[in-house]
Amino acid sequence: MLSHKNRYTVTTLFFLALFFLSFFLFFFTRTTLPPPPSIHSDLYLRLQPLSPSPPPPPPSPSPPSPPPPPPSAPTITLTQPSEPAIAVDDVTATDDESGIQTATETVENVSDAALNWKECDLFTGTWVRDEDYPIYQPGSCPYVDEAYDCKINGRTDTLYTKWRWKPHACDLPRFSAADFLARLKGKRLMLVGDSMNRNQFESMLCILREGLHNKSKMYETHGHKITKGRGYFVFKFEGYNCTVEFVRSHFLVKEGVRINAQGSSNPTLSIDRIDKTANRWKRADILVFNTGHWWTHGKTARGINYYKEGDYLYPKFDAVEAYRKAIKTWAKWIDHNIHPRKQIVYYRGYSSAHFRGGDWDSGGSCNGETEPVFNGSILDNYPLKMKIVEEVIQGMKVPVKLLNVTRMTNFRKDAHPSVYGKNTMGGKKVSTRRQDCSHWCLPGVPDAWNELIYATLVFQQANSRN
Repeated sequence: MLSHKNRYTVTTLFFLALFFLSFFLFFFTRTTLPPPPSIHSDLYLRLQPLSPSPPPPPPSPSPPSPPPPPPSAPTITLTQPSEPAIAVDDVTATDDESGIQTATETVENVSDAALNWKECDLFTGTWVRDEDYPIYQPGSCPYVDEAYDCKINGRTDTLYTKWRWKPHACDLPRFSAADFLARLKGKRLMLVGDSMNRNQFESMLCILREGLHNKSKMYETHGHKITKGRGYFVFKFEGYNCTVEFVRSHFLVKEGVRINAQGSSNPTLSIDRIDKTANRWKRADILVFNTGHWWTHGKTARGINYYKEGDYLYPKFDAVEAYRKAIKTWAKWIDHNIHPRKQIVYYRGYSSAHFRGGDWDSGGSCNGETEPVFNGSILDNYPLKMKIVEEVIQGMKVPVKLLNVTRMTNFRKDAHPSVYGKNTMGGKKVSTRRQDCSHWCLPGVPDAWNELIYATLVFQQANSRN
């Protein structure tokens, strides 16, 4: 008979064995189960061949071929084959009632192993003449508001619409509105920023509209017409159950007012607090942010009794340092509120203006410019704001894709509305003293920015498959 002490020893050994067995089973299952897939992986659609590969030919009596050469490093040249080699899964052609076009005709061999977009700087390149452009015809898109509808407003030259952006080290995939819509299926794409992002938002609506047979299957959910007075729009693409949205936020941080000693209200900017529209940002699957041009306006540039941190109003504060703090506030919000496995974030960089002889409010002009500039110091312009953005993004936890469009816009002095931001038809008199040399005619330069968003989705898909 076991002693009292031996009975305790057996019991202890039994529980120790049970503990180690449980620990082994827990560790084994943790290491063998596959990781969960990314929730937004369907943005990079799985590709498959259009048809099965033909059977191999019968052996011939020819002498054996030499051994294959050793594999070489992948190149960064992206070829554009004459016929599509692959198609997108689960995207089918439908009739006009649904408004959906097939996407299978347009994805161009993006699975080629030579495709290595990470080694290609998409933003260093030039503009090349392309008679297949623009993606949509001037005056054809009902979602371009008056400020950017240059043809309807009386601009007669069209060469500014015939340029395509070409990176030096690779080719962009041929744009397909139907394929882009397929990648957005079930998603919310939201552009957040100032009027430059509204410019890009309207471009996005117009290029995606080209993917619909039935244009009535795209509409603003509240029936709102696009105007610069309204700061929130939601456009639904019915056949794809996706939305493209715009949220106005001039600075990405909180605007406010204060009452001065005379009882008048004055604007303020809290550079340590995120903008009041931020709750809407959380609901998007793909976000495109910008801020920049409002930082050059009078009160913002002067910084007198304007910038706040906490409850403290700075009597005078440097605008560049205020911009840095504001971008850091935005970055902190992104790091704390965005889930990189569910959401994709872009920051669209500063877009160049081309005023001659003054600024936007002091007689600057760009009227009469009909071609891009291809040489000169203007092509090297790179504002300090962009260096600040790069520095902040590099330090973020959540990955942000920088659409660094600054240098590509340096070329395009020809593509601004100038005097055609208002209707000049029917003999209407329009002042030439206040021209718009900041925004862009549509169709035009913002279409290229959206092509770059499409390209990053296509290239990342190819990279993940390789």
